[in-house]
Amino acid sequence: MSDSEGVQDQDLTNNVHDADPEKNCVVDPARVQVATKANREAGEKALEREMKGVVKDFDMETKMVQLKLESEQNGQSLDCQCEAVGSDSRGVQYQCHYRIGSRSGESDGAPISENVSKECSPESLRVQEIEGKFSMNVPYERTRSLNAPSPIQQFGPCGRIMKNSAMVMTIQDPASQRLTWYKPPLTVLVIKKVRDATVIPPFIQLVQWFTQVKNMVVFVESAVLEDPLLTNYSGFTTSKDKLMTFSEGKDDLTDKIDFIVCLGGDGTLLYASSLFQQSVPPIMAFHLGSLGFLTPFEVDNFEQQITHVLEGHAALTLRSRLRCIVMKKDSSGDVKATKPTTNLLVLNEVVIDRGPSPYLSNIDLYLDGKLITSVQGDGLIISTPTGSTAYAVAAGASMIHPSVPAIMVTPICPHSLSFRPIVVPAGVELKVTLNPSTRNTAYMSFDGRNHQELRAGDSLRVTTSIYPVPSICAQDQISDWFASLAECLHWNVRKKQKHFDELADFTRCSSNETLDSLDKFSDKVDTN
Repeated sequence: MSDSEGVQDQDLTNNVHDADPEKNCVVDPARVQVATKANREAGEKALEREMKGVVKDFDMETKMVQLKLESEQNGQSLDCQCEAVGSDSRGVQYQCHYRIGSRSGESDGAPISENVSKECSPESLRVQEIEGKFSMNVPYERTRSLNAPSPIQQFGPCGRIMKNSAMVMTIQDPASQRLTWYKPPLTVLVIKKVRDATVIPPFIQLVQWFTQVKNMVVFVESAVLEDPLLTNYSGFTTSKDKLMTFSEGKDDLTDKIDFIVCLGGDGTLLYASSLFQQSVPPIMAFHLGSLGFLTPFEVDNFEQQITHVLEGHAALTLRSRLRCIVMKKDSSGDVKATKPTTNLLVLNEVVIDRGPSPYLSNIDLYLDGKLITSVQGDGLIISTPTGSTAYAVAAGASMIHPSVPAIMVTPICPHSLSFRPIVVPAGVELKVTLNPSTRNTAYMSFDGRNHQELRAGDSLRVTTSIYPVPSICAQDQISDWFASLAECLHWNVRKKQKHFDELADFTRCSSNETLDSLDKFSDKVDTN
């Protein structure tokens, strides 16, 4: 593979602008020159040349670039994805892998560059692969404001925040965040709590109401229809044939769901969040679980409440999520990203702990590339404001309103009494690595799922995502949150202090009386 000498750096920092809601970020057309080297079949001479490319799309979070490469000889083009492989003072270095070449059956002497075609299948190409490398001046360590990344304002195909004049730096006042539909929602995803017989009747009533009264297409998880509690329930057979099903990890629900309804506890909302790793449709959560901190609606009069929401009369709480990217060191020593399953968005928290090891965790915490501290203890919790009332609060953290743009860092049983939880701005990037002197590895979990081991040389990077979870409020952002604090956590609940009956007698005493005179007065009251 040829090096990047002679490759023109392009300054894209001024070209990034607000994009269409469906896309992460778009870069205005900027030309780059890609130095390529083609590896022909065994025994044939390699071909080196340069191609010009136009940046079609740029993802500010993952640094992925989509290029449209153009042949200088005949103007034919080819699309390819390029991945960031490193950075230096010049910017970010990218490496591209794409297929190009002459089709089988054509003359061996035909120039490769004259047969560039998007229709060429991998099986019909004589040139198996071409690698290219180029550099762009894109900030690598920091891509967002300290205040917070501006969240997208479209949720699924139909929902968005109502336009309001009270806009400050494209981030609305939370009190003005209200849901509106710019086209009627047609599809609804219903998520119910599993292994709970009490959820079956309202689930069936809800599904039948959506299909028969609202004429909406209802999606449910395929495993739900296999639940014996549901299949044995009389009256569900007719509704079952009208439902659409999906399987987690196999079916992509992006742009298929307009609206989500959860029946159960907080776990149903967390599960809904995990199904959508980009834009999330508006979620209406009904309280049918054990605690229900995130589920403000009661299912008794669901018809009236859902109709009210579908008509566009609802307040929203935008619950920020954390983007967690695990970087692994391979056997050659190069650090590269693992499979896409480790690029996750979490609603509550990511936890790094010592797992089954008897030794203390010893992990280093970086903030925007600077070492902040080394954590020695049972582990570390990195949580969103929504997650501050979950595992973090049990570990001694403060409770943060979900509209506050912040990330909370909470140690788990630290080996230092002075290590208190901290709150950092939502726009920073946190990085967690093992300390070189650690005695053991660490283990990571993302919203309690996807457990992975963090080994020496690996790193976990955590930032605030631009894709929040739009949670529909029963009343408003403030009332719902404090109602949950009071009902679920019994916040500041205690017996009332008794009234001091003798207070009126003490008020008769002048301010010049001594303590001795007050004691005598008390003794007199006792004898009476």
